[in-house]
Amino acid sequence: MDGHFSPLTGLAVHLQQAGYDVRWYVGGHYGQKVRQLGIHHYPFKKAQTVNQYNLDRLFPERAALKSPLARLRFDIYQIFLLRTPEFIEDLTEIHAEWKFDLLVHDVGFTGGVFAKHVLGIKTVGIGVVPLAESDAYVGASGLGLSPRKDWLGQRFLGLVRYLIQGYALKTCHALYNQYRRQYGMPPASDFVFDDLIHTSDLYLQSGVPGFEYPRQRISPNIRFIGPLLPYSKGKKWAYELVRKLSTFKRIILVTQGTIERDVEKLIVPTLEAFKNEPETLVIATTGGSQTNELRNRFPISNALIEDYIDFNRVMPYANVYITNGGYGGVMLGLQHKLPIVAAGVHEGKNEIAARLAYCQVGIDLRTERPKPTQIYKAVETLLTDIKYRENVLKLSVELASYNTNELAERYITTLCPKRPQTIPAEITY
Repeated sequence: MDGHFSPLTGLAVHLQQAGYDVRWYVGGHYGQKVRQLGIHHYPFKKAQTVNQYNLDRLFPERAALKSPLARLRFDIYQIFLLRTPEFIEDLTEIHAEWKFDLLVHDVGFTGGVFAKHVLGIKTVGIGVVPLAESDAYVGASGLGLSPRKDWLGQRFLGLVRYLIQGYALKTCHALYNQYRRQYGMPPASDFVFDDLIHTSDLYLQSGVPGFEYPRQRISPNIRFIGPLLPYSKGKKWAYELVRKLSTFKRIILVTQGTIERDVEKLIVPTLEAFKNEPETLVIATTGGSQTNELRNRFPISNALIEDYIDFNRVMPYANVYITNGGYGGVMLGLQHKLPIVAAGVHEGKNEIAARLAYCQVGIDLRTERPKPTQIYKAVETLLTDIKYRENVLKLSVELASYNTNELAERYITTLCPKRPQTIPAEITY
C-alpha cells in the first residue's frame, strides 16, 4: 500500500547511491515504480497482492465492518498474517538466486521475522506508522487513546491492553504463533506487533521523539530517524499556478489519501465549508477518485481540484493541512510548519490524529465524516490560537534536525557493511 511503500523509496534510492546492492520485493503496480527508480524488482509470485486498489474487490465484506476494532482484526488477518507463508516461499526462492545479507521491511511485513530465522539473515524493521510498541504509559495501539502516567490511568490502559490483545485480537496472536511453530520457532510471548518490533535486529522509527507519547521504556533496538519521506525529483511548478496561489489570503490543502475512495468523507465537506469564502483557496487532491465530478460539482474560483499534487511544492504556500491522517503526509505537513486538522479512524489513523491533538499541533475531529461546520471551526481555531503555531514551529525544528536517510544508512552499516553490486542497477526484470 502507498503508506507502506512510498516512505521507503527515498531510503532505497539513498542506499543504492551509497553503494549498496539494493533490490526490491513487492507486488502489483509498485513493481513499475521500483523499476522507474532504477532498482532491481522481484515481483510477488506466491504472495497475493493486496492494496488500496483491490482491497474492496478482494474483501467486499470489509466495508460492512464499522467498528475500528473489527476492521483492525480483519486487516491483521487478511492483509498481514495470512500472507506470511506466501512471503517466505517467495523470499526463499529469491535468496536461492541472490544471497542477500539484509532485509529492510516496513513494520507491517510479517515475513521479516520468519525470513530472519529461515534464511539466517539480519533484518531492519521500519516504523512507517507511530511507534506501536506496548508500554505501561500508552494504550493498545489502534484505539487512539491518550497516554496516562498516573497510577489509575496506567491501570486503565493496562486493562484495555489486556482485553484487546488477550481477547479481542487473541486469534490474531494465535495464528502468528501457529506460523512460528510451523517454521520451527518457539511461540512469542509478546503480542504479534510487539514481537515484530523486538525481533528486528534494528527498528528504525520514522518521526521524532517530540511527536511520540511519553513512555516508561523503549526497546534498545529502536532508533528514531526523523521523517521518512518518499523519493522526490523536485519537479518544478508552473509559474501561472504559483502566481495563482499568491492571490489568496489563505490556502487550505485537503487530502484523504489514496486508500479512501469516498470523497464525501472529507473532500466534499471541506469544499462546502469554504465555497463562500472567496479569499480562501481550497486545494484538494483526490488520489484519482472522482476528480472531474468534483470539478463539475464545485465550479468555484477558489477551488483547485487535482488527481495528485506535489505536496513539497504547495505546502510552503498553505496555511492549514486537512487530512484523514496518513503518517507520511502528517510528517511532511509538520516539516512544512503546517497545523493540521485530522479526520481519520480506521487503518490506525486514529493513532496519528490522537498524537496531533496530544502534541497540540493539530485538531483531532474523531470522525471520518466531519460536517463542514466542524472543519470550518477547526481551521479557524488553528489560525487564531497561537499555541498551535508555536508548537508546530518547535516540532518542525526537531524534524529538521534529523538527516533521515544518512542516519538510517549509518545504523544499517553497523549490521551490514557494503559490498560491490553484482548487477548494474538499471537492469530490471
